[in-house]
Amino acid sequence: MNRKSFLNSLALIPLAGAAMNLNELTKLTDPLNSTELMPVLFVGHGSPMNAIEDNEFSRFWKEIGKSLPKPRAILVVSAHWETRGTMVTAMEKPQTIHDFGGFPQELFNVQYPAPGSPMFATETKNTITKTQVGLDDKWGLDHGAWSILKHLYPKADVPVVQLSLDYLQKPQYHFDLAKELAALRRKGILILGSGNIVHNLRMVAWDKISEPEFGFDWAIEANTKIKTLIQAGDIDSLINYTSLGKAVNLAVPSPEHFLPLLYTLALQKKNEKLSFFNDKAVMGSLTMTSLKIG
Repeated sequence: MNRKSFLNSLALIPLAGAAMNLNELTKLTDPLNSTELMPVLFVGHGSPMNAIEDNEFSRFWKEIGKSLPKPRAILVVSAHWETRGTMVTAMEKPQTIHDFGGFPQELFNVQYPAPGSPMFATETKNTITKTQVGLDDKWGLDHGAWSILKHLYPKADVPVVQLSLDYLQKPQYHFDLAKELAALRRKGILILGSGNIVHNLRMVAWDKISEPEFGFDWAIEANTKIKTLIQAGDIDSLINYTSLGKAVNLAVPSPEHFLPLLYTLALQKKNEKLSFFNDKAVMGSLTMTSLKIG
């Protein structure tokens, strides 16, 4: 079963003129109260149902949200927005995208009405020099973003912008591009990568779907190997993950859920603290393993 089948079954904006939102400008340009870097997150988002379920994963997302300094804005790199070229959402009111099928109506009823930020989108565009970044006014917030943010910031009161994954580029390109985003951490921006370290929908154990924790041996092996490389700071091996053996290739059959992890790791400074959370396998071939930097 492919991913689509699975989802179907389960420079700043010019200051002149009325277009400029003065409140937004103030929020994003006021000096920070602290010179500390904003943390960076990689979150294993798993099933869209985590958006509405009260489970150990969603409860920990709530706790993480309470522990973080409130950001000026959030930049999300989600596995679920792949484009030709690199894009950043630049609308004032991003729509809540229900990019799945076959789930309860309760899930489709969820709206996450966080504001966007055309100004921050333009700032992000100008921060990246590796490639030309386009400003998008059609996408919005996919479930890789809002299913997590709904728990992190339930009031939806922080501006959110998404950065797309250029599906034509290799992992090294994404890692290098992500390093250019580091300056945003000193501007009160929370950068969130959303994917899964182990994500093979074709091998989901449907007979284990009701079990709270189950992973195939190869999934546990791959998750452990990748965690070990992260802890060792072996970025080259992670970038070249297709050379890490059969277990990892089963765990990462396509790159889109793995690349947000590289975006997160690219932002870790030397000797900066890194910790794991929600480190469990589900449905045999998925892991919820997540990490926080800073």
